[in-house]
Amino acid sequence: MITINPKEISIEKLHGYLLGAIAPRPIALASTIDEEGNSNLSPFSFFNVFSANPPILIFSPARRVSDNTTKHTLENVLQTKEVVINIVNHDMVQQMSLSSAEFPQGIDEFKKAGFTPLPSVKVAPPRVAESPVQFECKVNEIIALGNEGGAGNLVICEVVQLHINEAILDKEGKIDAKKLDAVARMGGAWYNRSKEGMFQIPKPISKLGIGVDTLPESVRNSTVLTGNDLGILGGLEQLPTKEEISTFIEKGESGCPHFKEATYEKTHQQAQKMIQKGFVKDALKLLMAMDVLTK
Repeated sequence: MITINPKEISIEKLHGYLLGAIAPRPIALASTIDEEGNSNLSPFSFFNVFSANPPILIFSPARRVSDNTTKHTLENVLQTKEVVINIVNHDMVQQMSLSSAEFPQGIDEFKKAGFTPLPSVKVAPPRVAESPVQFECKVNEIIALGNEGGAGNLVICEVVQLHINEAILDKEGKIDAKKLDAVARMGGAWYNRSKEGMFQIPKPISKLGIGVDTLPESVRNSTVLTGNDLGILGGLEQLPTKEEISTFIEKGESGCPHFKEATYEKTHQQAQKMIQKGFVKDALKLLMAMDVLTK
């Protein structure tokens, strides 16, 4: 067994040890607004429940290790003292991951991640409609744990209203863990799913995805593709060019169906299979090619 003095290793390495060992961690998808009313949405795995009477949740937006800057969520709760904490399940995990990208100030992550905002009852920030459980909170206190990169900020939240999707309840009206199908964060790119164990999602750090809002309307409104499918497509760095789509039509790349025989449903089902196999850009080429051919 190795023995480590945390003051004798880099913050990056210590950060990795902490997140790798203290797992799985629940995820708070925190919705906030700034003083001008602009929405922000970001996930945090430094999160848990700490009291039932009063109902207290705490999450911690840490200062960035790389450059010691603070996140928009922290800046917003310092200004407005309100937040909605949305619980993340497997049906929305890819969209949640997309919302974690470092979009510039003023960019609405609801739109980028393809989430639906719902008005809250007692606080100003909107809720995430796709979340199975939503906690409207007033911020009682914010405790800064340090001033250097990696330092946390404890946001102590009191729940003033909660919303639960009836679909996750059992016959006694209690939350069924299997129906909730919550996901939790582990180290690196690893997550844990209540039903089926561990899986990976590459974290969108270095480059920003185009966002779900940039996808063609026919793709965003697909009756076949799931929120997770859209989240993966929205993580692409750019849309396929007209030339790439033309080439795709001519060559029929990656198992593309014969366009003359393809229906809307078959095309979207084929694209979904391609996404699941990792052919994400080809899946979007297929969907956009059908748009070209059906106009």
